[in-house]
Amino acid sequence: MPTGDRPPDPTTSGLRLPGAAVVVTGAGSGIGAALAERFAAAGAEVIVNDLDAEAAQRVAERIGGYACPGDAADPAAVAELVNLARRRLGRVDLYCANAGVVPADDTDAGWERAWRINLMSHVYAARELLPSWLAAGRGRLLVTASAAGLLTMLGNAPYAVTKHAAVSFAEWLRATYAHRGLVVQVLCPQGVRTPMLAGADAMGSALLEATAVTVDQVADCVLAALTDERFLVLPHPEVAAWYANRAADPDRWLRGMNRLQQQTEGEPDGKG
Repeated sequence: MPTGDRPPDPTTSGLRLPGAAVVVTGAGSGIGAALAERFAAAGAEVIVNDLDAEAAQRVAERIGGYACPGDAADPAAVAELVNLARRRLGRVDLYCANAGVVPADDTDAGWERAWRINLMSHVYAARELLPSWLAAGRGRLLVTASAAGLLTMLGNAPYAVTKHAAVSFAEWLRATYAHRGLVVQVLCPQGVRTPMLAGADAMGSALLEATAVTVDQVADCVLAALTDERFLVLPHPEVAAWYANRAADPDRWLRGMNRLQQQTEGEPDGKG
C-alpha cells in the first residue's frame, strides 16, 4: 500500500491524484498507456492491465507501476485485477475501464467480441467495485466509450451499437448511484492516433483521420475532467453540439448522416 500520501478527500468534487490508487485496463498502448503514464507522473499508484502481458509489463516498468495482464472482458480476470489492486494499493480510487475493440466484421463472432469487450468489461468491473465503493461513499469510474456511442459510426454496426451500450450503462450507473458518492464519467473521443485508428478500414479512416487527436491530448482532457464531476469527457468539443442536434431533430440528423454515407460511397446525395 502506498505510504506517506493521504487518500483522496471525499469532500471535494475532484480526484486528488497524488497518492490515489488507479487501475487502467487496455493500458499496454494507446489511450490506456497515455493515461497510466500521466496518472503516475501526477503521483498516483497505477495498476496496468492489458491482454498483452509484455506490453503491460513494459508500461508498468516505465511508470513505476504494477502489471496485471489479463482479459478485461473475462469476469474472473476482472475479479483478480480488482483484488490485486486492493492487495497492492489497499483500495481502488479510480478505475479506468479503457479496453475496447473495433471488430473487423459483423459476423456473429465479431458482434460477440465487441459486446464482451466494449460493454461487458464495464459491467464486470462495476460488479467488483460497487460494493466497497458504496460502503465507503466514494469511488470513480471512467468508461472509455467513443463519440460513436453518442452519435454513430458509419461502416461498423457492432462498434457503434456496443459503444452506445457502454454510454448507456455509464448513464445508468451515474443516475443510480451519484447520491451515494459514485462519480461515473464517460470518455467519448472521435479519432485518436492509436493502433486502433491505424488499423481502421477505408471508411473509418476517411471519417476520422482529418480531426484525429493524439493520446496526449486525450490524457490532457481526462486530467481536466478529474478535477470535477462532468459526465461527458469530450476531447473533440464539437461532439457536444452534434449530440445536441441529434437529440433536437433526429430525422434531420439521420438525413445528414445518410448523406455522409453516400458521400463515402462515392454516390450522389439523396434529397433532404
